[in-house]
Amino acid sequence: MSGASMSRPDAASLDGPLQQADRVENSPAKVRAFVELFNGIPVHDLVANLTVSVETLEIVGRVFPLTLNDASEAPNCYICCPSSAYIDYAVDETRNFVAHPLLRRALRALIGACAPLVRASGLDHQVQVNNWLYSTNPVPMLDRAAVIALRANLAARFPDRAIVIRSLNEIADPATIAALKVKGFRMLAARQIYIFADRSAAPAMTNDMKRDRKRLRTTSFEIVGDADFGETDYARSEELYRMLYLDKYTPLNPHYTARYIGEMHRRGIISLAGLRRPGGELVAVTGLFENGRTLTQPIVGYDTGLPIEEGLYRMVMAMAQDHATAHGLFFNMSAGASNFKRRRGAVPAIEYNAVYAGHLPHRRRMAIRMMETVLARIGIPLLRSFEL
Repeated sequence: MSGASMSRPDAASLDGPLQQADRVENSPAKVRAFVELFNGIPVHDLVANLTVSVETLEIVGRVFPLTLNDASEAPNCYICCPSSAYIDYAVDETRNFVAHPLLRRALRALIGACAPLVRASGLDHQVQVNNWLYSTNPVPMLDRAAVIALRANLAARFPDRAIVIRSLNEIADPATIAALKVKGFRMLAARQIYIFADRSAAPAMTNDMKRDRKRLRTTSFEIVGDADFGETDYARSEELYRMLYLDKYTPLNPHYTARYIGEMHRRGIISLAGLRRPGGELVAVTGLFENGRTLTQPIVGYDTGLPIEEGLYRMVMAMAQDHATAHGLFFNMSAGASNFKRRRGAVPAIEYNAVYAGHLPHRRRMAIRMMETVLARIGIPLLRSFEL
């Protein structure tokens, strides 16, 4: 690949060491702080386009955040609403094919044809395990005993809801995926994500990574650390996130508010970093979430009105990557900007939503099974071909 000066391992070569060294473990204190936050403040004040209830699940000595979503609450943000993810968001993603009108129309027709199947599945009426309300939620490893306990607990408590676990991927979660499949969970392909798994103290640098670090060293903007954020920065962070994820991309992304960013930061659930004008306002921000030995980046934003030559996105991504390296973390870089992430040492992996419906009516079970087949036979090849 042009711009790269290192060879990268494929996904299969990473499975073993990741299973042993990079296991995700939820912090009970973080789960408690997260659940208390979403029960103490109206959800709309935290994520403006979301309606959901948040609880705690404790099984076999493990603790998870749990969300409850109802179809009657639609339209809802895709992080709790599969119809938004598989229909609305998928249609919106066809904007990437505006230069290929025939392909775009074909994809829209395919999504439209599958929409009745998604609705018939009833997946919007769900209970979701380990939902931190991010686009990417690192999943603690689940063996068969844990899956049996989880399935029994939730099917008994919520007999009319599908049981959902998002953010499983082929690199970090092969053992968990295998255990879930054996116990009746269906694997619904969701998107292609990118993993930076070089946890060495001095990872091999691509040419793009070197240029990003040079830009960070020479930029006229001030680097802002986690301890340097105040109230005005939270409001500016919401604005920067909105510029990128809601205005430039799609309003279907979660609308994290200034109150959300501030509360998550003050409660120690996320850390923040960014860039600001000397003595002035932020021009770029990133929010980082550590879970065990895994890092995700749920918040990224920058002033899209500034010239692209400033390299704001490149710098905040480099800051996150350097944080992962400094702490020996496995970095799940989520989806999007595929070429950018590949050129910075990341490898692709298919991400799945695991769904259990064995306790649900036959019609819903059959719809979910058909979704699994369609996504495996058509969805995954499309995700890989177009790096969605």
